[in-house]
Amino acid sequence: MKSLGKVFKGILIGAGAILPGISSGVLCVILGIYEKILNSVLNFFSDVKGNFKYLFQFIVGIGIGVIIFSNILEFLFYRFPIQINSIFIGLIIGTIPALLKDVNKKEKFEKKNLIFLVIALIIGIGTVILENNFNVQNNIDINYIYLFISGFVMSLGIIIPGVSSTIILMLLGVYSTYLQSIANMYLLVLIPMGLGLILGSIIVMKLMKYLMEKYYGKIFYSIIGFTIGSLFVLFPEINNFMECVLMILCVLLGIFVVKKSESHL
Repeated sequence: MKSLGKVFKGILIGAGAILPGISSGVLCVILGIYEKILNSVLNFFSDVKGNFKYLFQFIVGIGIGVIIFSNILEFLFYRFPIQINSIFIGLIIGTIPALLKDVNKKEKFEKKNLIFLVIALIIGIGTVILENNFNVQNNIDINYIYLFISGFVMSLGIIIPGVSSTIILMLLGVYSTYLQSIANMYLLVLIPMGLGLILGSIIVMKLMKYLMEKYYGKIFYSIIGFTIGSLFVLFPEINNFMECVLMILCVLLGIFVVKKSESHL
């Protein structure tokens, strides 16, 4: 049951690497596995068997999420935007209390940490506004060095919670190329981007680990701020009272799922 839970979480993380506005890092935080994955990757060779066993199930899920289920989720987002977006909002809202409890358990609460939460929230909302008004287009020819650099920079959105990898790729002009290459398994694009992503992820993970060891409270409150900010990209367009009721019910469903899954996954 726990293995299936890890695969399912991996699927969600994989989908987060594809869908606009959804941060894989935020999903890791929401699912309660961010620090564990960070430590398992960075300390992989200290316990190869244990870390491989822990990470492998997530890797399988991420592969499934990227290659197959992201298309299904994209269809669901398009076909049932109110229901799906509202469920995600409920998942995030339901996770916030657990995140606050966890961070305050490891480090004594300081009011000044709320400043970092507010700043991160403002930045998060700003990126949402930017992404919603950004014209997605592909402005470059295939250049392997540029694709490598794009993958490297993309790692910021994969590792840092609340930073959307899709907005990074949009700004770099390779988002369309990225999506088409995944859909068609075009390795001439995926390999250089993948190599850049791997190298960037290792460097960014080391940086995040250092910051969390030195400034745990400040960093985690910033992560929570980014997480709350991600709610705004998910907020669906409501046109009437029934849609408002439907949204509320789906948000409550998302919160319920979080509370039920906390003890099982």
